[in-house]
Amino acid sequence: MSARRKDPETPLERMLRQKEQLVKRFLKGNEPKFQQRHTRIMDEYFRNAYAASRTGMSFITGGKPCAIIAQGGYGREEQCIFSDVDLLILFDGEVPAEAEALVQDIVYPLWDIGLHVGHATRNVSTCIEVADENLEALTALLDARFICGQSFLYSRLTGAMRTAFGRRQANAVIHRLTEANQARHAHFGDATFLLEPNLKEGRGGLRDYHTLLWIARIRDDLRQPRDLEFSGRLSHSEYQELEHSLSFIWKVRNRLHHLARRKSDQLYFQHQETLAEAMNFKARKGQQPVERFLGCLHRHMTFVRDLLQLHLYELEYERPSGRGRKKIPARPAVEGIEMKNGMLGFSSAAAIPGNRALLLHIFAESARTGVPVGTEARRLIKDFAHLINREFASSKTARKAFETVLLLPALEHNVLDAMLQTGILVRFLPKFDKIVDRIQYDAYHIHPVDKHLLLTVRIIKCFGTEIDPAGGSLCGRLMKDLKDPLPLLWAALMHDIGKGGSSGNHSETGAMMSRRIMTEKGYDADTVDTVRFLVREHLFLIRMATRRDIRDEETALHCARRIRTAGRLKLLYLLTVADCIATGPKAWNEWTATLLENLFLNVLHFIEGDELTTSESMAIIDNRKAALLQRAGGKEARQEAGRLLPLMSPRYMLYTREEDIRRHVELYRRMGDRPFVWRIDPSPESGETRVITLCARDYPGLFSQVAGVFTLNGIHIRGAQVYTWRNNIALDILEVAPPPDRLFEAEKWDRTEADLLAVMNGGKDLDGEMARKLAGGRKSRPPVSAPSCRVVVDNRASSFFTIIEVFTNDRPGRLYQLTSTLFRCQLDVWLAKIATQVDQVVDIFYVRDFDGQKIDGEHQEKAVQTAIIKAMDQADLLSGAA
Repeated sequence: MSARRKDPETPLERMLRQKEQLVKRFLKGNEPKFQQRHTRIMDEYFRNAYAASRTGMSFITGGKPCAIIAQGGYGREEQCIFSDVDLLILFDGEVPAEAEALVQDIVYPLWDIGLHVGHATRNVSTCIEVADENLEALTALLDARFICGQSFLYSRLTGAMRTAFGRRQANAVIHRLTEANQARHAHFGDATFLLEPNLKEGRGGLRDYHTLLWIARIRDDLRQPRDLEFSGRLSHSEYQELEHSLSFIWKVRNRLHHLARRKSDQLYFQHQETLAEAMNFKARKGQQPVERFLGCLHRHMTFVRDLLQLHLYELEYERPSGRGRKKIPARPAVEGIEMKNGMLGFSSAAAIPGNRALLLHIFAESARTGVPVGTEARRLIKDFAHLINREFASSKTARKAFETVLLLPALEHNVLDAMLQTGILVRFLPKFDKIVDRIQYDAYHIHPVDKHLLLTVRIIKCFGTEIDPAGGSLCGRLMKDLKDPLPLLWAALMHDIGKGGSSGNHSETGAMMSRRIMTEKGYDADTVDTVRFLVREHLFLIRMATRRDIRDEETALHCARRIRTAGRLKLLYLLTVADCIATGPKAWNEWTATLLENLFLNVLHFIEGDELTTSESMAIIDNRKAALLQRAGGKEARQEAGRLLPLMSPRYMLYTREEDIRRHVELYRRMGDRPFVWRIDPSPESGETRVITLCARDYPGLFSQVAGVFTLNGIHIRGAQVYTWRNNIALDILEVAPPPDRLFEAEKWDRTEADLLAVMNGGKDLDGEMARKLAGGRKSRPPVSAPSCRVVVDNRASSFFTIIEVFTNDRPGRLYQLTSTLFRCQLDVWLAKIATQVDQVVDIFYVRDFDGQKIDGEHQEKAVQTAIIKAMDQADLLSGAA
């Protein structure tokens, strides 16, 4: 009996088998041209499916010419694992009714397996009409590629495209492309910098490359990417680097598709470490694998971004008239540098070896004139960058040229960034090499270290201008009063240069490096010492503002003793603000801005001799009490005030405003027999903060319960001040972020109040509720590299409190877990600063024991440290974080 013949593969089965084999080879690292081969597999499917379609064959025999054409990414042969398929079914003349049957034969099978296929059935004239109205349709057709059918239709389409959108219409089309490019960047942000870059749509993503390609096709009728080199638009080395960068980005994108099991372009936190491991990145020189992976991705995306940016700069000047044309400034003032097509260039490449100063002067002229350095000049700068050796980099000529770049106002194009891109900045400051593309894998630093430093310089230059990112007027006034901003700008450029080391305190390391650099550059001792001081102390003010009680005289006194002069304080404040803004929104917001400004003003008063003496403080308290008694109203009210005021601590009376004390007394009256009452007000200093004043009968663990209930209701506590009157009444003053949904803010506070009342009355199991909430949130939390828990107990910084600093990873419920642990250690929280730091998540607590005393002795300090670390480790284990 003969063996049963195996049924031949269908086009779909063959495509799926080939794709599965291709993906396996790719994951093993054996398929460098994955997109092209995947495209070929799809092409074969459409040819076979078209040939097997009765409708398709009837078009051929029935005189109804038809062509199957790839568009978009499929047309560009960029088919990633789960990329969409964009198809055009093109007809000659009217689209026949049978076209839908052809779609069923060749497209429906792909839909059935979950593949996203976009298709259009049109004739040539309709294609042109749609492309004229819709830019996305136009760019899809710019990438059109013939697959099968009658090829003359494809030729007719490309001819019609040239006629409709060719050279006579090129400027209008390019204008549409550049406007779309700007809108895309504004929507997606800068993908070269963002914590979670968009590989396709973000700046430096694949769409930047596509825009470069579309412009070349419109303006120069280039068909293949390699034509960018053959036409002279890119040099051979630039095209090779472009290919290398695109290859890496596509490799990441394919890996991301496979990991997410769907089309995905946003590189979310939860995938970054896995991708770094899959792509064989190893830890090296103090960097995690994920940091090296992201640094490599950033470098490649930066190259793509810069290539498009330069191309667009040139287009701005090359347009013959009208839209987008920039006013060309006066001639450069340095011999050997001239204007070329509206950008700066060298008069002669042959002159550079004999006059290497031109390599720096061209950037100084760019800063002075506001004109970018041209593409050809940048190529020459890269070729001759080796001429900037250590000896010349330390010369007065080189220093003066660089000072021009530092001191002149910020421009639309960043001259320092251009120096970095061309390698000149690293030649001038060799220590910069260690921080180029260096990523800090945390939730705070949006930018790589090198770009962060350049942005810090730029922000300082913007203080006091129309685009001042700090808002307000303080930074502008301080900047205007500076006699010499050069030390500040140098410090801004180098404040994180110590991060190039493998370990240790980057501020101390950077201070030593900056001293050597400034000395080598020939600066005087005062300038060197000022820069060294600013680099060493650049985190001091923000740490004090976010980790200490800024209303406490001891805090201001400690800062004043360390900083010493008003001049240095002003420089350090400006650097701190710029550093925070450049770090990102988690480091700079209304909350941190207010804390930092208040600390600055307090310290300035101390340095300038305006600090309060003990007798002056007591006089303020006495005057405040007298004023409160006088304004109390009738006889009964004055008698009540006379009973209450002696119950209030000197600390409370000194640091609480008179009108706030009156509100607190009114809250106390309202409380009656209730467990607590509260009032909610917008912060007078920040519209993005709510101040909750809670009046309750005090008992151990009260603040921990409040923290837990707020966590249950999704309310983030930013800071807390706890006062206790001598009649056992607690006043908890909490500064919190408002609920995300402002429309239902009142309802949120009502629910929170009801929950807190239930907890206080024993009607709600807070521990159980918290456990359920945290368990439910595990899957949704993006895993960011978590620092191990570290606890610092400081018994010296404050005369009246023990200060506990807890460095740990930030998770929902963390504040409740910490305050519960402190309660079990028989410690009361009097002040809390909650996770508002630049460099690491850290919660600060001012505590006393239940007897009102500081922690007593080293043994108790270690017991508290051990208890907190154990509780945090256990919480991480239960939440799946360990």
